[in-house]
Amino acid sequence: MYKTLFSALLLVSGVAQADSRLDQILASKTLKVCTTGDYKPYTYLRPDGQYEGLDISMAQSLAASLDAQIRWVPTTWKTLSQDFKQQQCDIALGGVSVTLKRQQIAWFAQPVGVDGKIPLVRCADKAKYQTIAQLNAPAVRLIEPAGGTNEAFVHSHLPQASLTLFHDNVTIFQQLVDNKADVMITDASEALYQQQRYPQLCAINPQAPLQYGEKAYMIPRDDMSWKAYIDQWLHLATATGEYARIAAQWMGAAR
Repeated sequence: MYKTLFSALLLVSGVAQADSRLDQILASKTLKVCTTGDYKPYTYLRPDGQYEGLDISMAQSLAASLDAQIRWVPTTWKTLSQDFKQQQCDIALGGVSVTLKRQQIAWFAQPVGVDGKIPLVRCADKAKYQTIAQLNAPAVRLIEPAGGTNEAFVHSHLPQASLTLFHDNVTIFQQLVDNKADVMITDASEALYQQQRYPQLCAINPQAPLQYGEKAYMIPRDDMSWKAYIDQWLHLATATGEYARIAAQWMGAAR
């Protein structure tokens, strides 16, 4: 009775009731996922056109829970927020960092991990790049992908350093190995992952990042039913060990 009365009041007041994104996905059997495909170990678009990574596996788990198929929506870090809104994605994932700027246009599900910005450098140079003071100097050659939180950190905290924006977040690490740049500021999780693949590179103080950060899945604003579903799915994935098993698959062991 109360639900019927509330619905009638909404109609009288001229407020339309929109279906939740959850209802739309259940009806269409399609889950639209925004991802960059260039941020290992979270998301990577292979040469064969297939996505893989920790968050890709989690997206597949989410889709299975909804009996839905995934429609991948390619994006970039520079255009993530714009593409998320324009393409009407149901969720954006792939190592997405929580920021207040993104919070202005979207909501975040419960965080899936704590992270933070650290330097990734050649191991031979570890002692040279420990602090903000050491990093914030004109002689320091920084290299970053364009448009993401790494670039934002550099502009905010390291304005005196020499910054180069690189077009490819997959091959950017070879620039450090080849001595074409000195430092990449990135999330500790990515630095730890990449130092396993490039023995010449070392993550600096991953347990004491230069800036606190969290990873979370970005979802449309003002849809409590969809957020509640995502949060509950994540809670169960964590409680049952599903998330830990998938993370172990992709993260590997840090050295």
